Amino acid sequence: MATDVITLITQDHRVVEGIFDKLKKGQGDQKALVFELHALLLAHARAEEDRVYPGIDAHHSVEEHKEAEVLLDSLVRARPGTAEFAKALDDLIESINHHVEEEETKLLPSLKKSADAKELERLGKAFQQRRAEELAALGSPTEPTRAELYEQAQQAGISGRSQMGKEELAQAIQEGKS
Repeated sequence: MATDVITLITQDHRVVEGIFDKLKKGQGDQKALVFELHALLLAHARAEEDRVYPGIDAHHSVEEHKEAEVLLDSLVRARPGTAEFAKALDDLIESINHHVEEEETKLLPSLKKSADAKELERLGKAFQQRRAEELAALGSPTEPTRAELYEQAQQAGISGRSQMGKEELAQAIQEGKS
């Protein structure tokens, strides 16, 4: 199980892209997916800002996080199936895709060149811890979000977790405890 910060960040990007795809296609419980997306994006951004960005020049990325939070709030307030929801989703996807492209083509390769494997692992552990704290604070008190289940699956070393839905993650985690 990879725990370097670059792998962890890019894994989150793929999870977010999967949620976007489901929302665009109208699959699943749209409100639950928005809640999951909200928790994951906020936890991811705060973990990057608090644990990864301080050691690198990432001012522009922080600005993009703030823009995404505003767009995310619009999506959270919109009712699924409405034009307002579709517009908010399109705007958020455009913003996040731009951020991910910049991060994966500029920021993360620069970090990989400037930090050795040990430092990338240290940053990965710090990123995971901060992200988990945020997910716990943002998650539902009664039922874990997909993002929380993904985090648990990641910590348990469950393979194929990025392609699993919420129920599959819960089952895989339960089976891993048996």
